[in-house]
Amino acid sequence: MDGSGTHESPVPPPSFLDLDGFKILCEIEPSWKPDIAHVRKQIQVLDPVVDGFLIPDNHLGRATMSSVAVAHEVSYMGGLSIACVNARDRNLLGFRRDLLTAAAYGVQHFLFVYGDAPKEGRRAEDLTVRGMIEEVQSFTTGPLFHGFPNFRIGTTARVGRPLTWRAKADFLFVQITYDVERLLEWRRTIDFDGRVYAGVIVLASSRMAQRINATIPEIRVPQAIIDKLDDDPELGIDLAWQQVEAIRASGAFDGVHLVPVSRYEAMAARLRSRL
Repeated sequence: MDGSGTHESPVPPPSFLDLDGFKILCEIEPSWKPDIAHVRKQIQVLDPVVDGFLIPDNHLGRATMSSVAVAHEVSYMGGLSIACVNARDRNLLGFRRDLLTAAAYGVQHFLFVYGDAPKEGRRAEDLTVRGMIEEVQSFTTGPLFHGFPNFRIGTTARVGRPLTWRAKADFLFVQITYDVERLLEWRRTIDFDGRVYAGVIVLASSRMAQRINATIPEIRVPQAIIDKLDDDPELGIDLAWQQVEAIRASGAFDGVHLVPVSRYEAMAARLRSRL
């Protein structure tokens, strides 16, 4: 800030939403402790082979580092980032704080989600995903944010369900599914002008797959896959790559939201060898 009291707003990096071609947006494992080293390692390994990073927010109902702060770190390291923000943990004042912080840090992209059930305590009831989208459209359009880039907002969508108010978003992350034909059929039914990214997860073990089926039954990992995971450590990588290829070949999506979990180094090696 100079003596006149004016500010110099941060210059945002290029937006992946404005770039043509099939994009791989990779979710990183969040940090459960006040240590950024694990996040930095993932960014260094994956940045050469992916187009952007999704930063989870209190992932799986556990406290993690601020997604806005980590998104700023990604940008500092030269990557493109999306900060996930869940409605579960915020009241209106806390949400406005996040928007102010993001603008100051030059964090431009958000993914708004409902949030998993908290491990401790209870959810905040002030906000919904729809309410957060509407709040961005009202709170950030006044003189307070003059000179700052507009936020680009995404939310999640589920296969087989209509978009309704989600059509107001700039981009969609579609829930993971192992039924690619059903995914493509659903995509043909929706009318959406923004970017759409299909979810792909790397399964590390049968235990992980069973936990997904128990907690997120809409994903439905087939039992035939679960039975083979522990005998073939590369199967999860192979299946994820096959899904990426099938989704890319369909031409129906702008890219994938890739969740490598703990297998990010192996997945990065696969991407390097195939891209």
